[in-house]
Amino acid sequence: MKVLLVNGSPREHGCTERALQEVQMQLAKEGVESEIFWIGTKVQGCIGCFSCKSKGACVFDDNLRDFVAKAKEADGFVFGSAVYFSSATGSITSFMDRLFFSAGKYLRHKPAASVVSCRRGGASETFAQLNMYYMISNMPVISSQYWNQVHGTSPDEVEKDAEGLQTMRTLASNMAWFLKLVENGEKNGITKPETEAPISTNFIR
Repeated sequence: MKVLLVNGSPREHGCTERALQEVQMQLAKEGVESEIFWIGTKVQGCIGCFSCKSKGACVFDDNLRDFVAKAKEADGFVFGSAVYFSSATGSITSFMDRLFFSAGKYLRHKPAASVVSCRRGGASETFAQLNMYYMISNMPVISSQYWNQVHGTSPDEVEKDAEGLQTMRTLASNMAWFLKLVENGEKNGITKPETEAPISTNFIR
């Protein structure tokens, strides 16, 4: 079992990474492998060209392709973001727009969770924004004992957020528990649900 932990902060070794490290350490204790994937600072946004639907991959050749290759083999995901003006960073938003639009089939029925870091406010709005991606993609959402957030302006300050770090550990334990349930279910013949062909409607006549 492997979980991909996505660092969507422009600061590779900042507060978001510290939160994900706490998740990673607890996953290891639970016997689950994980990897932190930093998306970097130069992320192309989706242009809605729909080429991925015919070509099977996004037309832009950047680290999203590296991530998709890993995502195909991963069993679960945790997407992390810093809070910018009560929302996720532009880079993680662009990354997830393209990931879910071009490669959503590789994420379907795999569990996901969100982690956010902020100085003071805006965490709940960012948390809800990230969760929207999973809830439109047939992905079980893994919860914790509180909304998955840490507070601080530096990793050292996050270190003092005892409740936030405990929330990360609980999240990791819940993720590991869910993955083990899925693994055990598959061994006993319980398969993933079949998905109906999508019905797409609009209200423009």
